[in-house]
Amino acid sequence: MRRTFDRLRAHWLGHLGEHERLAGRYALAEQHVREALALAPEELLRIRLLNSLGMIHKGQCRFDAGEVAYLEGLRIVRRRLGPRHLAVATFLHNLGGLDHARERYARGERFARRAVAIRERALGTDHPEVARDVAALAAILDGLGRHAEAEALHRRALGVFERGSRRDRFEIAYVLGNLAACCHATGRAVEAEAHARRALAMKAGRLGADHPDVGLARANLAVIRGQAARA
Repeated sequence: MRRTFDRLRAHWLGHLGEHERLAGRYALAEQHVREALALAPEELLRIRLLNSLGMIHKGQCRFDAGEVAYLEGLRIVRRRLGPRHLAVATFLHNLGGLDHARERYARGERFARRAVAIRERALGTDHPEVARDVAALAAILDGLGRHAEAEALHRRALGVFERGSRRDRFEIAYVLGNLAACCHATGRAVEAEAHARRALAMKAGRLGADHPDVGLARANLAVIRGQAARA
């Protein structure tokens, strides 16, 4: 009976932590997820919680702590579910995202390409989950200065999301922000500003004006507008 109660409470705390993370309240999100991990009796539940904890740490810019959480989750997935399970691709995607944030682009590219390969093999090339991996890889390639290759992948991902459901609008906003950065890097300030404005509007509509991601999108637009004014 106690084990069942702990499992149910861990599930509830995990969902609560995810809600707080999406709202940008990272400290409270971490508190809930760590309490859930202390209760979680099953490894399969711990996989989800460790992934959530890694995303919380990324939001806190605690990248080393995020990597610890992701690698622990990845070890469990590979042992329990196998090296080609879709959950492996999720952790590889997120590890690549950490390396992108830390500007470790070459290492991040390896994670991102492996995530794309696993998910394409399972889902095909036009699936939204594959497009998320492709968009993440594109952002890393942009960081490496491979702007033409990055832009092609951004546009590929954007096409998948725009053909999808309204649930993909959040993904569209992030791809537009990254596409704006790619255009900015190649001197196309007017096109970059158009993409950045659209990304900001979509993020603000979804997350609210005070969310950290909206603040970052606003700052990125300001930088791009500054370049456009000088063009």
